[in-house]
Amino acid sequence: MAHVLSADVEVSPLRPVTGPERPEGHQAAVLEHARSTASGLAIRVMMPGEGDDAVAHGVRDLVARVDPAVEADLLLDLGAVRADRPDAAKESLRALDALMPLMPWRTAAVLGGGFPDVTARLLEHGTAVEPRWDWLAWRELTSSTREFVRRLEYGDYGIDSTRGIARGPSSGKGGPPWGVLRYTTDESFVLMNVLTRGDDRAAAIRAVAWEILALPDFRGATAGVGEAWLRDCARGEGPRGTGNAAIWLRAGNVQHMTYVARSLQP
Repeated sequence: MAHVLSADVEVSPLRPVTGPERPEGHQAAVLEHARSTASGLAIRVMMPGEGDDAVAHGVRDLVARVDPAVEADLLLDLGAVRADRPDAAKESLRALDALMPLMPWRTAAVLGGGFPDVTARLLEHGTAVEPRWDWLAWRELTSSTREFVRRLEYGDYGIDSTRGIARGPSSGKGGPPWGVLRYTTDESFVLMNVLTRGDDRAAAIRAVAWEILALPDFRGATAGVGEAWLRDCARGEGPRGTGNAAIWLRAGNVQHMTYVARSLQP
């Protein structure tokens, strides 16, 4: 890994990431790469629940091994932020109270994902609307009066569940007879069930795209590439342009990330 990183450092803006839970060899390679290239590194602190002393000690030990001349970024990764974590913002603040003084971080970001696990049960009524718990936690976090809050960056898992992102590649044996179109509003994720098989597949997918276009919170086809795809899907004819699971996920991510970026602008 260290050899590959060193070969790419001059042509890539990517920075290596390590964390206190990573193996010793991984940490050593990233620390040496950062020292030898002066490109910096990031330390990712996983906090899927309430933080504990073991994590804090691990971060302190790792920070102590960073060369003083190396710039480092802090990534506080909350993992899944759902209804079962109403205190996610408070957990973040407590963790940042301990982490921010450890070194002069180049940047500090808080990451989280609020998108639900997509299951047949979730979509048994055709449409599901789930609150954006991660976005609500970010709003609460940034309303704090702590000095470091104004320095925080926002990190987003996109429009797939944290479990879905970690899932391995498909077996190639085919998926379920349903898929999902996704849309992000200010407060919610909207998920709509679509058919992946059958003679009525194309017409059914176009009808669902029309339903998204009819949402009161739909931002219009000119809002971004994701919205334009939904418009074209709804207005088209026949199976062409109705997509598949990969295209639906891509369109969902594009509209989501475009909207999030605009929401973060002053």
